[in-house]
Amino acid sequence: MAAEYDATEFIDTDFEAHKSPFTASAADPLRAPTREEVDRKVVEAQQKLVELKRAQEDLERERSTLEELRRRQLEFQTGRQEMVQQLTRGLGLLEEAEFNSRRDTEQMLKTIADFREAVGKIQAIRDETWSKDNFQMELTRALTTIENARMEWNSARLKLPVLAGEAGQKKTEAQPAPTPAVSPFANMTFGELCRVGLALTWPLLIVALGALGIFIAILLRH
Repeated sequence: MAAEYDATEFIDTDFEAHKSPFTASAADPLRAPTREEVDRKVVEAQQKLVELKRAQEDLERERSTLEELRRRQLEFQTGRQEMVQQLTRGLGLLEEAEFNSRRDTEQMLKTIADFREAVGKIQAIRDETWSKDNFQMELTRALTTIENARMEWNSARLKLPVLAGEAGQKKTEAQPAPTPAVSPFANMTFGELCRVGLALTWPLLIVALGALGIFIAILLRH
């Protein structure tokens, strides 16, 4: 005997359980959602909003971190370029100053040695030992020594400004000139000057008028 027909054997219970509550059934296509279904949808929407807000906050933090990283990278690149330029320029200036200083020092040392040699030659002249026979020759030799020393001195003055007294002169020129005194009436208008003049001369006018009145009174008595 054949088995009895069971209609539930052809129904997928899992599919039926996961169907949307808003999906109208074949028996009731116009069925309105229940209160429980609407409440569940509201809760799900709120949860999604919370998740989206959390994701937005995460993106904002990531954006702030990236902007700070970009600012620091720009600061690094700008600062590196600036300092390389400044230090390179500073090295050039210092190297030039050091070269000039070393050259001046070498020139000073050479000049010191030449001066000492010239002083020694001049001090070595013993004119008291000259005799009548060698006077002309010794005098010529002494004048030549002095002339060579003078040439050495003049040449050193051109090379070393400190020997020409230019240091003190430059220091004096560097001092600012005294500011000329400004008259307190320089910025006044003509009307202001007239008022100041009247304020200064009115006592004299009163005295003059008084004297004139006394003189007239004396004349009237006579």
